[in-house]
Amino acid sequence: MLHYDIVIIGGGPAGLAAAVSAKQSGVESILVLERDKELGGILNQCIHNGFGLHTFKEELTGPEYAQRFIDQLLEEKIEYKLHTMVMDITSDKVITAMNREEGLFEIEAKTVILAMGCRERSRGALNIPGYRPAGVFSAGTAQRLVNMEGYMPGREVVILGSGDIGLIMARRMTLEGAKVKVVAELLPYSGGLKRNIVQCLDDFDIPLKLSHTVIAVEGKERVEGITLAQVDANRRPIPGTEEHYKCDTLLLSCGLIPENELSRGLGIDMDMVTSGPIVNESLETNVEGIFACGNVLHVHDLVDFVSEEAVAAGRNAAKFVLEGKKEATSKDIPLVATEGARYTVPKTINVDRMEEKQIVRFRVGDVYKNCYSSVYINGERVLHKKRIIMAPGEMEEVILTKELLSSKGDIQEIVVKVEEA
Repeated sequence: MLHYDIVIIGGGPAGLAAAVSAKQSGVESILVLERDKELGGILNQCIHNGFGLHTFKEELTGPEYAQRFIDQLLEEKIEYKLHTMVMDITSDKVITAMNREEGLFEIEAKTVILAMGCRERSRGALNIPGYRPAGVFSAGTAQRLVNMEGYMPGREVVILGSGDIGLIMARRMTLEGAKVKVVAELLPYSGGLKRNIVQCLDDFDIPLKLSHTVIAVEGKERVEGITLAQVDANRRPIPGTEEHYKCDTLLLSCGLIPENELSRGLGIDMDMVTSGPIVNESLETNVEGIFACGNVLHVHDLVDFVSEEAVAAGRNAAKFVLEGKKEATSKDIPLVATEGARYTVPKTINVDRMEEKQIVRFRVGDVYKNCYSSVYINGERVLHKKRIIMAPGEMEEVILTKELLSSKGDIQEIVVKVEEA
């Protein structure tokens, strides 16, 4: 059996940043396990720019951003294994993995960081009626085909879902010579960043139809067309609103789900809203010594925030290895998301264990204009931040300080909410 202080599952942006952070925090024995043939994760197929503005203060493409962290990993001489699939993790941190060279093997770790990322919702989860013809792809698969494999999925395209990958692929397919006829979104608002709506749809005159969905896919061997319909408040198609579009390709961009089969097998408590693990201020799960960060924890909109979160996870995992579990004299304070806020990460904060500043990230459940993101402690409002617009596609954050929480005495709960101006 192999032995390491920290084993990181996933060699994407979260896993790389966590590994470098842990090494720089003083831990020598670190191993990164990655199932793909190269490090970098999903960033390798994201060849558009817009990455790194927060982290490196310059605009990079996805592969360039990943390479910055890969270079740091190599500089720090951190071990990694590629083509390696993790099959199981036990609560006492024994990892079963396999690859071609070593077959099935076990690793014993003092600490594990989960950084497996997320996956796209499949067509099956969307319940679109019709046959299963060629030409139906998830947006991420189409992105990989175009950007990495050099294949063109189709020439006349309809996109269902206005998540960031779908918006970016609308632009990408247009630049490659395809005709993107429409982007349809089931919800009354887009799930993507505002800048992507402007740069990927508006700049190319691609229509975005909100409160619309695909109700039929035509064609037996290959997609020949689709039928769109408007939906009501209950997301049911409205008779008489059907529109037919002739196309040979349907791309699905209907949201991302954290990749948490391993987490569930471990017995980690999961958040029903994010579909990711419930973590405390140190990004530690309810299983001692198991940390989570990046899109496996909750789906982010910017990779810079993934890296920032992963750096904190790596630092806290290193602290756990070097100092052991710090016993706290104060209790864990629950964070409650309500009145517009859907969830918070973390879910609990312990004042003794927290750093001087604690970032609390959350998303809202609707579009709010001229509003405030507010924080209440024991019913008293302590933070009140003006926001011109808040939308589900953009992550929000508030910063709590140790000084503030320490001054409030016995805190029963911290409430995060949206308030009208």
